[in-house]
Amino acid sequence: MKPAVFAYHAPASVEEALDLLRELGDDAKVLAGGQSLVPMLSMRLSVFPHLIDVGNLGELDGIRIDEERVTVGAITCDSLVERDAGVADAAPLLSRVTPYIGHLAIRNRGTLGGSIAHADPAGEYPAAALALDAEMVVRSAGSQRRVGASEFFTGLWSTALNPEELLVEVDFPRWKGRSGFAVAEHARRHGDFAIAGAVVGVTLDADDRIVRAGIGLFGMASTPLRASTAEADVIGRTYTDCDSEQIGHLSVEGLDDVVADTSGSAQYRRQVGAAMVARAWSEAVNEASNA
Repeated sequence: MKPAVFAYHAPASVEEALDLLRELGDDAKVLAGGQSLVPMLSMRLSVFPHLIDVGNLGELDGIRIDEERVTVGAITCDSLVERDAGVADAAPLLSRVTPYIGHLAIRNRGTLGGSIAHADPAGEYPAAALALDAEMVVRSAGSQRRVGASEFFTGLWSTALNPEELLVEVDFPRWKGRSGFAVAEHARRHGDFAIAGAVVGVTLDADDRIVRAGIGLFGMASTPLRASTAEADVIGRTYTDCDSEQIGHLSVEGLDDVVADTSGSAQYRRQVGAAMVARAWSEAVNEASNA
């Protein structure tokens, strides 16, 4: 199929893009790498009268790293995040989760900001943003604001972005101390959308007690999820006192909107999700304990 007719806009600056968003409102959709949006347009799962292409705006490209955070511009391509040595050191989870996103050709065009703004519940970056307590920097023609990941993802392919707003960058805080990170996902083939997956970050103190934990789930429901109950359960305990399988089950316990489709029933997804959490937890704790 072919997309419905649309008007194509290629602004020369962020300010011009924001002016277009203010003028066109709900009739406009921002295009970055296009690896998610273009197939949806081609299958007419989405129709927009106007597309605003920000893919050539250098102001939105690149990675900045300081003592407190890793800041990734919205149109920074996935493959750059994947191979950046500074990201691997300061935000290891980003480097480790990126290879699970499609195939290299997709990662060469797909963008981190596009994935976050698209808010696919099976996407790896949204779950990582939740687990790492990322903040989205959002601009409109008259203002700028920050939105925490826990408030950003509001529903299936929907976010807290207003029609006139543009995601310009994402801030990932650096985790200090004895920290470990891991990702685990189950898909039919490498590069397919995950049936269920998990990303985990954990920090230990000098006495091997867990002082910080982030568990993100993807492929499970209509939005990426954070396993807050399981995180709260482990804080203050020594890592040797925490059973990975119990943490996995606690992470999916009480989920009432788990997806059921041709890839599996809701119960199957819960079982797979629990197993992915357990696997990622074990790897993350092992890394943190040896740090």
